[in-house]
Amino acid sequence: MPQASHLLQGTTPIRTFQSLVERVNIPVTSSSPAGLQAAAKQDPWKKSSKYALGWVYFCIILLVFTIAIHLYHWMSDRVRRATFKEVVAKSSTTSSPDDDYEMANMPTNNSTHMFFPRHGPLPPQPEEEETFLSLSPLNRLVALLRYFFYRPLPVLRLREVPSLRIKKREISFPSPGVIFLVATAFAFVTLYCFVPQPLYYASIQFGSPPLAIRAGMLSVAMMPWIVALSMKANLVTLLTGIGHERLNVLHRWGGYICLFLSLIHTIPFYITPTWDQGGLAIFKSFFRGQAYIYGTGVAALVPLIFLCVHSLPFLRAWMYEVFVALHVPVSIIFLGMLFWHCHNYLTSWNYLWATVAIWLTSYCVRLFFLNWTNPRRLSWLIGEEASVTILPENAVKVTVPSQVRWRPGQYVYLRMPGISVFENHPFTIASLCSEDFPSEYGEQYRDMVLVFRPFGGFTRKVLNAAIDNGPMHNYRAFIDGPYGGMQRELASFDTVILFAGGSGITAIVSHLLDLIKKMRDSKAVTKQVHVVWALKRPETMEWFKEELRICREFAPPETVHCQFFITAAKRIGPGGFPLPPPSPHRPVSDLVHGKLDKAFHGIASKRNSALIREEAAGDPEKERELRRENEDGITALPAPTFLPPPKKAHTRRPNKPTGLTIPAINTVQHHNANNASFDFGFPSTPTMLQKNLMRFAFLPTANKKTGWHTEYGRPDIPFMLKGFEREFGKRACVFVCGPPSMRVDVQRCVAGMQQKVWGGGENGREEVYLHTENYAI
Repeated sequence: MPQASHLLQGTTPIRTFQSLVERVNIPVTSSSPAGLQAAAKQDPWKKSSKYALGWVYFCIILLVFTIAIHLYHWMSDRVRRATFKEVVAKSSTTSSPDDDYEMANMPTNNSTHMFFPRHGPLPPQPEEEETFLSLSPLNRLVALLRYFFYRPLPVLRLREVPSLRIKKREISFPSPGVIFLVATAFAFVTLYCFVPQPLYYASIQFGSPPLAIRAGMLSVAMMPWIVALSMKANLVTLLTGIGHERLNVLHRWGGYICLFLSLIHTIPFYITPTWDQGGLAIFKSFFRGQAYIYGTGVAALVPLIFLCVHSLPFLRAWMYEVFVALHVPVSIIFLGMLFWHCHNYLTSWNYLWATVAIWLTSYCVRLFFLNWTNPRRLSWLIGEEASVTILPENAVKVTVPSQVRWRPGQYVYLRMPGISVFENHPFTIASLCSEDFPSEYGEQYRDMVLVFRPFGGFTRKVLNAAIDNGPMHNYRAFIDGPYGGMQRELASFDTVILFAGGSGITAIVSHLLDLIKKMRDSKAVTKQVHVVWALKRPETMEWFKEELRICREFAPPETVHCQFFITAAKRIGPGGFPLPPPSPHRPVSDLVHGKLDKAFHGIASKRNSALIREEAAGDPEKERELRRENEDGITALPAPTFLPPPKKAHTRRPNKPTGLTIPAINTVQHHNANNASFDFGFPSTPTMLQKNLMRFAFLPTANKKTGWHTEYGRPDIPFMLKGFEREFGKRACVFVCGPPSMRVDVQRCVAGMQQKVWGGGENGREEVYLHTENYAI
């Protein structure tokens, strides 16, 4: 409430000392009115807008620091790749005629070494490129920060309690970097509220409690930042390169801090009630027509409490569909209540209008990320065609030929009206957007492949629809994206380590294919790539068998090494893979979804007919031929087209004998005759005795780190990373996408590796970068 300075002359007598301790935090003098006037001058109400600006400056400082680090890494990566490209070009210009070259490797055809130059001594090996844009002090500072921020908190494991219906689960905590950032923001707003004096006035007649005004202005100033961090298309992502899925954790914690400030803003009005000491008359002179004096404050506080409570991780996971349906509408109500509550006092509405502008701008920009809003595409207003395939282990593969372009590691939000109208879920794109992987739909199309395990909700509905409708049924797919992706380029690192756990391989496959393509084209400085995939059963390898075959046969020799770890030997019975029970009969829902899908297909069919007539240009014979081709094309979507295997591929070196004999019966069936010779380097599934022997008594062979091979048991991540570290160049990248326990092990090891960077370790190491992906996306 604005300060009622005209009542200072007629102050009431000073209350007892106990009441002052409870309500007033100002010096008590012999002349109370003079003391109150002095207190009012210390922190006048008209200048309380400075507290909102304090939060703005705090956020801008953090944003500028993050942008500077991002630009430094972006420039250094570009300079590093450009320098390597110059070295390769220079070495190729000093070559002799073709007959002096060594025999080219069949899979790569990328040799530039000469056995017998015509003149002069043998050419030296190309020198390792120098990083011109590499500041050693800055690298050491970044490594020192990573040493603390990469180190994870332990995972909390909950045991299963059948009587209480509590399932076994793992609870992971935010990274130390996020905790440090949130703690810093929390300490800043807390000190900014309680350090300035006074906290209260002796009477509510002299104005609203200063503590409440400070907390209120800080909470209002947070609104633009909270909304900006929640948007899929936002300016913060554009400036820092950090995807919105990573900023979302700051969005949630910003909401919790806003609730904390709102409570600090509310409580002082109950400590010094407005209806005491004539304050009610002053209140009514400013706020007329309110039945309850705190009505607008309660109207804004209730939706904020609801938003924070239903955003708690366990509640959000338990009722995700309800969360998605209610979060945005309740947020709009909350923003409207803030407009009502603030009454445009001080600069409060400036921040609220900024929030509205950010919100609307983000939604307008998102129109460019939708595949059905471009009138120049065939998917305009009707989406794309999509096919659904059931993979081994009951995984689901959705193939969407689209004109949308994406980068490795990005994800999209998928909506399929024929299955569920209102559900929109994120999935990582597992395919590479490249001319080397064309789509049979046309030159402008690329096959967007989404692979996921069905659990509940939308993913289970997709699996049930695939079972009910069969593989020949096509669906309409509406795509929102792509979003996210890795901030750095894997091609800028000398050594790349990729860890995947289970379905986490979907976030790695596109990165691996892209990196191998750049290595073949001499656009990557990478010399060694190690892939470690831990999976329960070998059938899971069938998900990306073709992609793994390409990586093995087309990668430069002795550069890509893959290790597969089978963590469970329980086999699925012969005769195929078990399917889940049939989906429950939903006559009304199935009827609605079926009619929606037919409506979109009807629009697409009419649009194709119009295009056929336009293409035929009045020629009946040509029009009939085009219609026959169109009818032939209305079948299940074709499988992705891959590069054909080379005539001769380098073979895997045989492992040394280990003394453990296992029957060599290959359990992985190869349905493609052309790829029948391709295997993943593991024998048949062992018996339980053999499994235990291999898990606890299997000695590592001499060539364990070379080639492609499979073992039974869980990977010893610290031991493996210690071995990989010996081959690190100046810069190394460790990429992990898996369950919390795997991420924690990798984070702890990479955090320890930072000592050799900020401590000036061997080989002039400049950086060991860690990238972690959310297992659920």
